[in-house]
Amino acid sequence: MEYTFSDRISGVQPSAIREIFKVLEDPTVISLAAGNPSPETFPAADMARIASDLFRDRPGPALQYGITEGYGPLREQTAARLRARSGVGGPDDDLIITSGGQQGLDLAARVLLNEGDVVVCEDPSFIGALNALRAYNAKLVGVPMDAQGMDVEALERTLRDTPRAKFIYTIPTFQNPCGATMPADRRARMLALAHRYNVLIVEDDPYFELRYSGAPVPAVKSLDTDGRVVYLGSYSKVISPGMRVGFVCAPREIVAKMTVAKQVSDVHTNLFFQMVVSEYLQRCDLDAHIADCRRLYVQRRDRMFAHVRGWGDRVRSACPDGGLFLWCELPDGYDGMALCRLGGRRKVAAVPGQTFAVDDQKPSPGFRLNFSMPTPEQIDHGMALFGEALDELLGC
Repeated sequence: MEYTFSDRISGVQPSAIREIFKVLEDPTVISLAAGNPSPETFPAADMARIASDLFRDRPGPALQYGITEGYGPLREQTAARLRARSGVGGPDDDLIITSGGQQGLDLAARVLLNEGDVVVCEDPSFIGALNALRAYNAKLVGVPMDAQGMDVEALERTLRDTPRAKFIYTIPTFQNPCGATMPADRRARMLALAHRYNVLIVEDDPYFELRYSGAPVPAVKSLDTDGRVVYLGSYSKVISPGMRVGFVCAPREIVAKMTVAKQVSDVHTNLFFQMVVSEYLQRCDLDAHIADCRRLYVQRRDRMFAHVRGWGDRVRSACPDGGLFLWCELPDGYDGMALCRLGGRRKVAAVPGQTFAVDDQKPSPGFRLNFSMPTPEQIDHGMALFGEALDELLGC
């Protein structure tokens, strides 16, 4: 039988990162590709105790249906933490618990976009976001990045020339894949441009707690005074990604529409794991746990970046202040995809920059390396192998 698929899914290609995961089923492959937090950081013992207590003392609520907006105590805890740590959330905002940060982005696209609407986004950007937006037949218009994030001069030109722009999608803190952090003045300028051109901002902020150096920068949402910013967050990077517990803080009217959209999708986020996260926040010290994560990741970041520095001027890169990734670029005329293929032959995996491009058919000199997952020994061995691939590509 010949199958006919919907227009909105026909043009969406499989995530290259998910495809890389298939390659990583080979235990001999060293992965510098995935964006996962390290399993060493998962608070498994604490969560085991919490889970046992919930099954013993509250099995009914833990295994029952819940409300779509999310488990009440977790919503309150999350809202309070956002206000205290990043100034996010005002009197006209509400919060909904989502099945990971990815569902938050999907809900934003579902309730805000009509077919053919334009989304202005960083170029390169997170492949999961680009595919989510493509699935709604949005037109993606990329704005180039520099060392300080989205180029706001280029953003202004884009907004001026793009009448159907609906929102700006941005990862302003430790951007994926580039690792850049947008300074406060540029964030304020972005918000002012959104106001001038009457577009929304969808701020994706999954990494902000994973800062290893430099001073924190206020979230764009914390500057929002007229209900223009939809803020996406997640517990995936600081507790566990497999639980799929994320959240959206946005104007109340937007959250209400997201609630309706979520009801026809998954009814509610896994209630048991919402309760586990809530109990963890109540009983344990999340800040101390995050500090432990930072100590682990900064060592791995520095170890990997030392190898990148050893490549000299053959590769352009900067050491990020936080997050999970190093972004590197080859000299002009060289293709990151070709380098990653050569690395793959040596059983070391990285993600080519083309994967993250708005125009994913256009070659990119970039490639992304992840330092959170590999062990120190894997970093050393994998980067040595990748260095061999670099030598082969550049003819050194």
